[in-house]
Amino acid sequence: MAGTGGESEVVKMEVDYSAEVKRLISDCEMEGTVLSEALEKLLAMEKLTRTAGDANSTGHILVFIMKICFGSGDWPLLNEHIVMLTKRRSQLKQAVTKMIQEACTYVEQTPDLNTKLKLIDTLRTVTEGKIYVEVERARLTRRLAQIQEEQGNISEAAKILQDQQVETFGSMEKREKVEFILEQMRLCLANHDYVRTQIISKKISVRFFDTESVQDLKLKYYQLMITLGEHEDAFLTISRHYQAVFDTPLVRDDPAKRQEALRNVVLYLLLAPYDNEQNDLVQRVSQNKTLEEIPTYRTLLQQFITMELTGWNSLCEHFDTELRHGVPDAPATGVFSHDTESGNQRWKMFHRRVIEHNIRVIATYYARIGFSRMAELLNLTENEVEEHLSCMVVNKTVFARTDRPGGVISFLTPQDPSQTLNVWSHNIDSLMALVNKTTHLVTKEEMVHSKCMH
Repeated sequence: MAGTGGESEVVKMEVDYSAEVKRLISDCEMEGTVLSEALEKLLAMEKLTRTAGDANSTGHILVFIMKICFGSGDWPLLNEHIVMLTKRRSQLKQAVTKMIQEACTYVEQTPDLNTKLKLIDTLRTVTEGKIYVEVERARLTRRLAQIQEEQGNISEAAKILQDQQVETFGSMEKREKVEFILEQMRLCLANHDYVRTQIISKKISVRFFDTESVQDLKLKYYQLMITLGEHEDAFLTISRHYQAVFDTPLVRDDPAKRQEALRNVVLYLLLAPYDNEQNDLVQRVSQNKTLEEIPTYRTLLQQFITMELTGWNSLCEHFDTELRHGVPDAPATGVFSHDTESGNQRWKMFHRRVIEHNIRVIATYYARIGFSRMAELLNLTENEVEEHLSCMVVNKTVFARTDRPGGVISFLTPQDPSQTLNVWSHNIDSLMALVNKTTHLVTKEEMVHSKCMH
């Protein structure tokens, strides 16, 4: 099939110029050959091989032109010939591919940054829109983004890289695609573009990480996703990401790394708002045998599984040092770090989760309770109790009704209307069955009595 501009047309070779090209290249390699004369002869031969459809010979000529231009140190001449040769009429794409691949090797051999940028710009310009050199263009784009980042232009680097849709490239290996997408995610995060980071992350299927050979990419991916989750305070999602890190053989086989990952799994899980999904994950994590290696975190998790009141002061006394400061055998994870604003904010959130746990416990054991008594149990003021309880009711974590004048909280759940209707229907059916049975027995007695009279 013919593509746009005839790029995909298959040209049949009419004449084989391989011998002549080999001889010409050998002559041009001789010492004393003038560069301009060599280029003139090579360009004339290139025209013959190109019009004859000899892609192999044309490729050899183009690559050799790149080599002698590079060898001369004349970078403007190299850029000029790259543009000129790619624009020649009916140029063979196989030959252009070889030439671009050769020119790409010169990028890291440029004498200065300005020359490097000009060469990259030239190569990106001539490869734009050409599918057969899309991989080379993507690599050049990534290098350009790295240069911009090194110069402190994070936003420009992110903008340059995010325009490349490598997931559609059929000629690029999966690993390289994932590396490229991860780099896009990293730059977007560095540029504080969290929405685009979330969109780009969906281009990677987590099934790709099932292979042990890509464990390094898996860890990099989840670290980026954890950073994204921290910005959005998506604690349950972060816990799941750390669970995936924990399940990575590279981490699981290292005691220090697996314990660190599991600590984060526990802490972020306890920071997550209570719901069925969070509760289910808490139950499953509590059964993890590795928790025996970190007994403090196993005990902490057990506090939230057991339906008993957890005193905040008591909890701080037992866990504050290890969670916020760390101890020699168990360094702090940084989740509740006392010397960072985010750590202090999470510690306050953790206090809130403890209060919510205690309210759920009270709702389980009490049908009605006074404000003052509940404040006493929670070690809070009545206004604080009302605030926390109101939030939980709005989030449908618990059901409660407050009688402010009476100072009473009721946890009695009203019966669902459909359930009430079902009970009423069942009672009516039972009543009608009893009436029918009674009527039948009365009729039977009347008939027996009637026979006895006669």
